[in-house]
Amino acid sequence: MAAKGEGAVRASGRARLGAYVRLMRLHRPIGSLLLMWPTLWALWIAGQGHPRPVLVAVFVAGVLLMRSAGCVINDYADRDFDPHVWRTQDRPIAAGEVSPRAALTLFFGLCLLAAMLAFWLNTYTIELSVVAVALAATYPFLKRFTHLPQVYLGLAFGWGIPMAFAAQTGHIPRLAWVLFAANIAWTVAYDTAYAMADRDDDLKIGVKSSAILFGRWDRAMVALNHAVALGLLYRVGVMAHLGLVYDGGLGLALGFALYEQSLLRDRRPMDCFRAFLNNNWFGGSVFVGLVAAYLGRSL
Repeated sequence: MAAKGEGAVRASGRARLGAYVRLMRLHRPIGSLLLMWPTLWALWIAGQGHPRPVLVAVFVAGVLLMRSAGCVINDYADRDFDPHVWRTQDRPIAAGEVSPRAALTLFFGLCLLAAMLAFWLNTYTIELSVVAVALAATYPFLKRFTHLPQVYLGLAFGWGIPMAFAAQTGHIPRLAWVLFAANIAWTVAYDTAYAMADRDDDLKIGVKSSAILFGRWDRAMVALNHAVALGLLYRVGVMAHLGLVYDGGLGLALGFALYEQSLLRDRRPMDCFRAFLNNNWFGGSVFVGLVAAYLGRSL
């Protein structure tokens, strides 16, 4: 009987661990990747193709920790909404697997771990990191007040760009802000596709989003924001003298943006979600173009 009881405890422990893994979205890396790509873009440009390895390690760890923290605080903020949305009703807080108090404790613990990474950063970057935490903590509440929380998400997901330049070079050039603006436009594009998947449920429960604001112009606005992002990324290439190899990466990204339009054509929720996921390849294409351009310089 004791052995059976111990097995139940272990099973319960595994179930709790699984709930925390799902709460931090460790089983779904797409959010980490969408946050990672612009950070890597910035590190490679700031380091002119040779970013300091310790900074790459610190920023990758910071991305993983802060993305996890952002997911936790998002589910805490949405704990009264998630049970009513088909895609989120099984999230750990909504399903009663993790208490709101435990979620807050986890959020602050993840932020503390992220703060410990500051040991390897200069003072300027540490000061900028305070803004990053504030953006991550407040973003989930924006959908109650504005139809454009996607713009605020772009600020949060792009803040690693000025931080990367500050860490690598000690200052933030104009190029960094152009790259930052490109990331905001890209974020609005992919998060509008994400919001299109939830639009019907969001309308029922009163949550605001760009998909609701844009209405029948939703696909056009996704396309417009992808175009703006690519135009600004091209400008970044001109400013950094990256050349045709980098432009080839942008060409690949354009192909993925066009494919996304085909997925969004009928506005089916699962296809809209697939269009959102497709943006991992958009971001990866830009990064491959960057790396190839700098490698070509060194040959």
